Amino acid sequence: MATDTQSAAEASGPGMPQLDFSTWGNQIFWLVITLVVIYLILSRVALPRIASVLAERQGTITNDIAAAEDLKAKAQEAEAAYDKALIDARAEAGRIVAETKAGIQADLDKAIATADTKIAAKAAEGEKVIAEIRAGALDNVKVVAKDTAKEIVAAMGGKADAKSITAAVTARMKG
Repeated sequence: MATDTQSAAEASGPGMPQLDFSTWGNQIFWLVITLVVIYLILSRVALPRIASVLAERQGTITNDIAAAEDLKAKAQEAEAAYDKALIDARAEAGRIVAETKAGIQADLDKAIATADTKIAAKAAEGEKVIAEIRAGALDNVKVVAKDTAKEIVAAMGGKADAKSITAAVTARMKG
């Protein structure tokens, strides 16, 4: 039974010490002192450090953004320079192609002129040879005509001298 009375005495006690109204003044005093100490520590030590870290981060972010904008501007300038160089290179290539075509055309014109000259010379030689062949053929026709006329006259029983046969053949060949 002693334990029962002891349990009853404990049950009738104030319970949790924080809820005991007789110690509230003391608890409030230490609460205020603790809050003031925490406030001083936070305001003098922790918050300035946090503020400096935040300021440093903001500065780094700002610097990085500025550097990114500078790099973007440089990249745009490089792209513009690349495009200009590409356009210039294409124009230069077109000019080189035109010059090469003109050079080839000039060489071709020279070769054609040389070939035309050679062809004209060969044609003149050919015409000269043809004229010689015609002249030779005409002489051969005269000789054959004279011999044939002589043979015909002899076959018919006549006699003709070479002068009269030559005159007759020449007259007939003239038209």
